[in-house]
Amino acid sequence: MQEVNIYEYAVLRLVPRVEREEFINVGLILFSKRADYIRTKIHLCPEKMAAFGGDLNWEEVLESLNNICNVSKGEKGSSPIAELSVPERFRWLTAVRSAIIQTSRPHPGKTKDLDATFDRLFTELIL
Repeated sequence: MQEVNIYEYAVLRLVPRVEREEFINVGLILFSKRADYIRTKIHLCPEKMAAFGGDLNWEEVLESLNNICNVSKGEKGSSPIAELSVPERFRWLTAVRSAIIQTSRPHPGKTKDLDATFDRLFTELIL
């Protein structure tokens, strides 16, 4: 029998104009401490981004999102944060911040298949 994993997930948001508090969902982070699991994926929709923030530097946005993925994966050399444990990386990535890239509050759940749950949430919330 497959074991049940408790997980938390947060949605990555692009907030082109922080003062307006409008955002576009652009990615997902899913974490399970017990399974020592963290997974992050980004999806940028050019049409949505053009409607929200035509004056943004998209290369910088993409670089920032890629940095988040690198930290999540624990890629050495990408950031000192990437060398922290999985729970510490998740907490750092989901910390509240006033920037154009933010995360939702973490939401909990339980599943027997973390990858399938990630794929389902990504489809429902990001695509």
